[in-house]
Amino acid sequence: MKVVLIGFRGTGKTSVGRILAKRLQVPFHDTDALVERRAGMPIPEIFGQHGEAHFRALEREAVASLRTAEGVIGTGGGVVCDPANVADLRWHGTVFLLSAAPDLIHERISGSDRPGLTGLPPAEEVRTLLARRKEAYLGAADACIDTGTRTPREVADAILRQIDGETGISPGDRRERDDLLGKFGLETVREMVERDPGLLVCGIAGNPCAHSKSPLLYNRLFAHFGLHYHYTRFEWPDAETIVRLATLLPLKGLSVTIPFKADVIRHLDEVDDHAAAIGATNTVVRCGGRMYGHNTDWLGVRAPLVHRQGARAVVLGAGGAAAAAVYALVSLDMDVTVLSRKPDAAQRLAERFGCRWGGLEEFKGADADVVVHATPVGMEPDTRSLLAPCDLERKTTVFDLVYTPPETPLIRAAREAGCETIPGTEMFVHQAAEQFRLITGIAVPPALVREMLA
Repeated sequence: MKVVLIGFRGTGKTSVGRILAKRLQVPFHDTDALVERRAGMPIPEIFGQHGEAHFRALEREAVASLRTAEGVIGTGGGVVCDPANVADLRWHGTVFLLSAAPDLIHERISGSDRPGLTGLPPAEEVRTLLARRKEAYLGAADACIDTGTRTPREVADAILRQIDGETGISPGDRRERDDLLGKFGLETVREMVERDPGLLVCGIAGNPCAHSKSPLLYNRLFAHFGLHYHYTRFEWPDAETIVRLATLLPLKGLSVTIPFKADVIRHLDEVDDHAAAIGATNTVVRCGGRMYGHNTDWLGVRAPLVHRQGARAVVLGAGGAAAAAVYALVSLDMDVTVLSRKPDAAQRLAERFGCRWGGLEEFKGADADVVVHATPVGMEPDTRSLLAPCDLERKTTVFDLVYTPPETPLIRAAREAGCETIPGTEMFVHQAAEQFRLITGIAVPPALVREMLA
């Protein structure tokens, strides 16, 4: 058994960890204590003599040494900021995030001899670091527990109940969950959750989503990183029902696809700045009963086009995928024009980001260094392409966000015209890598994602 406690200083990781270890009759490992033993000096002296970078290197060695350890592991407050640490801590372990309000944390750690990390006043530093680490904390955790109003013993009791499989779901909610799983055709998921209460669930929410490669990718990645997770499909006509089912399951994350990327936002507790600006969410992280929305589509567009920074770009389409594309291209200082069959939709999208707009018939290949196709045209079984080879210039980079089939009609046309082509699988690879990090806290190289999809 491997139980990991993460969270900010003052949230009770050491005191709760010692109680847990005693009750479970397993060793307690403290990463800060391991660092001090390796360095032969207290942590304040490590910072004073060698700086934070040296401390983080020692911390990384300490965490790596515990990858296959049995017992309870208490960690330093910043340990999960390094995704490599998260991968080691998560390896066949269960991770609990201990949290508390900023003012209470400041009160608990007042008088500590630990050096500050920001140069800010102590109370402000707590708030700043909590905000900076929030994404990493939520991603790295399997469960979140507020320690603000609980004693260490009560926190340990709550963790033990979860380890023992006590979900706390009421009989009424259980009946509703089972009924919805039956309607979704997910009886297998019900059986898995009932048989293995420690299992966490993730899935893709869409209608349709049977074509998605996400279940294949995620389940392979879960096995690769030793995560006790299962990824499935939530295909249903409305987002509200999917979100309701998600709240009744031990769910950690959702990938959101068409047609729910905009609609799902109203069902979430928090949405990050990127998703709010784009107006669409494709990633939901759940922890502590709250749902957090993100958008990684724009990063999936941005990463393959970094080499065309400052170019003239045309986005074909005006929906959610197009919004993510425009957001990405603007971040690369591109001169963007939005073209759509519905010029009024193109106008609304373009005006949000200060771009030009027009109808699809206004496309001129000579005016574009980059073309991003962000409509469903060409997705299997559709065999159409909005552009023909004669519409394109050799100097143009054509990026088709459709990834089924891997070679779309547009990609074939662009290759025939001699253009640089970027298939939609590249967007999928880069957005999925970022999505996996948000949901699990583990950084996945794009090359590994491609390998898992092969």
